[in-house]
Amino acid sequence: MINYDLKKIKAIIFDVDGVLSCETITLSSEGEPLRTVNIKDGYAIQLAQKMGLRIAILTGANTNAIRKRYEGLGVEDIYMKAAVKIKTYRSFLEKYNLKDDEIIYVGDDIPDYEVMKQCGCPCCPADACPDIKSISLYISDRAGGMGCGRDIIEQVLRTQEKWLSDAKAFGW
Repeated sequence: MINYDLKKIKAIIFDVDGVLSCETITLSSEGEPLRTVNIKDGYAIQLAQKMGLRIAILTGANTNAIRKRYEGLGVEDIYMKAAVKIKTYRSFLEKYNLKDDEIIYVGDDIPDYEVMKQCGCPCCPADACPDIKSISLYISDRAGGMGCGRDIIEQVLRTQEKWLSDAKAFGW
C-alpha cells in the first residue's frame, strides 16, 4: 500500500518507457521504437479521468504511437521530448494551480529523479533503477509495462472512494 494521504491526490504523472511500457523496446526495420502497453493500465487511466483525477504523460520520447495511445484514453496533457522534466512538471503544476503534495509522479530512471524529489508522492515500478527506488515512497510489485500504472491508480481511486463507485466504471 502507498504510505501517503491519497485523498489529497489530484493528479498522477507517468513517464512512459519503463513505466507504462516495458523497459525493453523492439525496433522496427526503420528504427522506430515499438512499445508494448498494458490493457489494465489503459482501463485505469481512462477511468481515473472520468472520476476527476488528472492524468498526464511526461516522457523524453517523441512518437505518434504514444500520442495516439494516450489521447485515445482521454489524456489531455501529453508532454513529449521532455529533455529536462522538472521544467515541464513545474509548468503543469502552474497550468492547473496544483501543489507538489497533490501529485504522484511515477518514474523509473534518472531523468525522472528531479521531479520525483519534488512531487508529494514519488512512486516507481518494481524494476526501477536503484536511485529511483531509494527516493520512492512506494515501489509497486509490478514491473514497468506490467500493470504498475493500474496498481497505483487503483489505490488512489479506492482511497478516494471512486473505484467502482458508479456506472462510469463499467465501460470504456
